[in-house]
Amino acid sequence: MKLLSSPKYHIISLIGFNLYVLCTLSLEKLSYYLRFLDEVHRGPAQAYYLFEGLICGTLAYVLSNLLLLYVENYVNFGTIRKKSTLWLGLVFFNVVIIYFIALWPMLEVVYLHYMGKEVAIPFDTRLTNLPYFATIFAIWLFIIIAIKVYQYINQVKLNQLQMETTLRESQLNTLKGQINPHFMFNSLNNIRGLILEDPARSRDMITRLSEMLRYSLTKNGVNTIPLKEELQTVDNYIEISKIQFEGRLQFNISVAPETLNIAIPPMIVQMLVENASKHGIGKLKEGGSINLSSQIEDGKLIIIVANSGHLNFEEGSTRLGLENIKKRLYLIFGDSATFSLTENGNFVEAKICIPL
Repeated sequence: MKLLSSPKYHIISLIGFNLYVLCTLSLEKLSYYLRFLDEVHRGPAQAYYLFEGLICGTLAYVLSNLLLLYVENYVNFGTIRKKSTLWLGLVFFNVVIIYFIALWPMLEVVYLHYMGKEVAIPFDTRLTNLPYFATIFAIWLFIIIAIKVYQYINQVKLNQLQMETTLRESQLNTLKGQINPHFMFNSLNNIRGLILEDPARSRDMITRLSEMLRYSLTKNGVNTIPLKEELQTVDNYIEISKIQFEGRLQFNISVAPETLNIAIPPMIVQMLVENASKHGIGKLKEGGSINLSSQIEDGKLIIIVANSGHLNFEEGSTRLGLENIKKRLYLIFGDSATFSLTENGNFVEAKICIPL
């Protein structure tokens, strides 16, 4: 929350500046000078020193808003740079100088009003007050920076909690989107058709299906897993899908051995393979192929899933699966991880880049 837009801050700041000046300047002057004044001049002097303190405090409050405007709009407490610090020092110096220039004419008018005579304060005497004026703003700036750092830390903690919550929801959505009722229904029906025709293969497909379910349930609580574990589920999914496609699906895999132990979000590759199967091969009467590859390039893990066909989004499609992939990559790896979906010749290519 910006302090400039908070009425509570302005009330506290105005009172704070005035109390500080009255306690450190006005009371000291009253206790010292009133001892040398007669009864006739004591009353006007008391009024002058009181208003002198109020003017000093109020003017300091007004000008502090200029400094606060810069702090709230141009100082990023997450990435404080030397340049912004230097600019803050320059703004601070200018505010003190403006305060120094504007204050004395105002005090001369008040002095004339209460004391009944003009006063000409020597310039060198005025300069001796400059450190005091700078101290007023320095103390205020220290408090403001402390408040801003506290707000920033709380915001970081809140963002972390939101990120963890969003990540958990994303993982749950991925689970629902991957092992969905339609896939289960079609797989069980296809396996049922194999029981009499090829009992051994049907038993193998049931084992693969149970492994997929186990994988989804056990990996839902983790953020990353080795790539080799993900490839086992991909293999199970492909073998089950081949029953439905009846020879129309060709699967090719080329995985660099050094990539097998690299951590990736669970079920993210399996989601790409399912999209390639459902929206790519499933739309082609003659069938096609899915090519999965992984390699290390320029300090990044590159995973590519390419399928035969062309890049077409169905009308009304929410692209939930693709957005899910982008979101999960961002939550775990930040902006350094990327996902793209492009058409390359007669293939649709999904590409994931994860920093090592």
